[in-house]
Amino acid sequence: MKWLLLFISMAGLAVCGDAKAEGVDGSVQASVVSRKVAESKDELHPLVASDIQLEKDFLFKKYLLEDKYEYKKTTRTLKWSVMRQCLAFIENIQETPKQWGVFQNYKNKNREAPLIRHFKRNVYRRVSDAFGVERYQSVPLYTLTDTITPERYGRDGTPVIIKKREGSFYRVRPIQFTEDWYVPARYLKPLKEKTVFHHVIFVDRGDQNIVTLERASRGKWKIRSTNPATTGRHRPPYAQETPLGIFLLQQKKERMFYLKDGSAAMGGFAPYANRFTNGAYIHGVPVNAPHKQMIEYSWSLGTVPRSHMCVRNATSHAKFIFTWAPTEETLVVVIE
Repeated sequence: MKWLLLFISMAGLAVCGDAKAEGVDGSVQASVVSRKVAESKDELHPLVASDIQLEKDFLFKKYLLEDKYEYKKTTRTLKWSVMRQCLAFIENIQETPKQWGVFQNYKNKNREAPLIRHFKRNVYRRVSDAFGVERYQSVPLYTLTDTITPERYGRDGTPVIIKKREGSFYRVRPIQFTEDWYVPARYLKPLKEKTVFHHVIFVDRGDQNIVTLERASRGKWKIRSTNPATTGRHRPPYAQETPLGIFLLQQKKERMFYLKDGSAAMGGFAPYANRFTNGAYIHGVPVNAPHKQMIEYSWSLGTVPRSHMCVRNATSHAKFIFTWAPTEETLVVVIE
């Protein structure tokens, strides 16, 4: 099976291509990137990382991070090279108009996905595919030659290019794949026509930070904020890592209420929650019941993974994202 997952862990980075770290104003220090130069001035060449210009034009100015900063005895970074390559990919894939859609099956609301051909149980004792995508809250993906038994699962919140509808299925190209797949219509939400993604949120689960960017024009992006964050941790049976990949900001809740682990009792709420995949939200500092007053900041932000798949922020930064990022028009990119 030929497929491409853009984000692979390599030397501590999750990359969209081949690049090394550099500052916002520095040139991309990478191996020579070959590209075909347009033969006429009217033809646009595909963008590469070195074409992406980043400008610091902050809309949220609290808790700003430097390009390099210290955490205990290590140096952490804002991975501008990785972000440039991802932004080039995002711009290139939108160069021509497309009908976009999104996989949706939050809390299995569109029916539990059927079992795939070859499944396994992960350390959480949940059914998953060979790529680590769990059955719960995911959608079934079928090859173009077999619509009886699904081959793998697609994550809730994954943006897809809709090719066409064929009976009860859509033929789609998930944003991180190089092949078309069939997905039953109940699991796919077509987005409005002429949808474009000019807002991108990068979450770095390796260095525990978050960056927001907004497109100004072709190849030019404005950096709106750089903040410490805390991502999900691997701790069965409840806490899970924030998954790598490209997702769509799907839903917003001023207060996202949660239960205590292994209980039906109310655990508290997370303010200004922005959901992007499954039960993963970008949100402010959690408020544990019975407390009700919001908490602005936590010493744990920017340290190590501590959450249940979610991405914790300072509450004011989560509120900024809540108001700045349009629903179903914003991409959340999780790197490492």
